[in-house]
Amino acid sequence: MGMKDQFQDKAEELANKAKEKAGQGRDETRERGQGRRDEAARERGQQQDETSERMQREEDRMDQDYDV
Repeated sequence: MGMKDQFQDKAEELANKAKEKAGQGRDETRERGQGRRDEAARERGQQQDETSERMQREEDRMDQDYDV
C-alpha cells in the first residue's frame, strides 16, 4: 500500500466519522426541540386548565349572588 492510498483511506475514514457526528448532532437537536415543544404544550394545557377552573369559580360565585 502506497502513501497515496494511506492518505486516501485516512481521509475517507475522517469523512465518514464527520458524517456520523453530524448525523448524531442533528438527531440530538431534533430530540431537544421535540422535548421543548412537548414541555410548552404541557404548560399551555396547564394554563388553560387553570383559566378554566378560575372561570368556573367566578361563574359559580356569580350564580350564587343571583340565587340569593
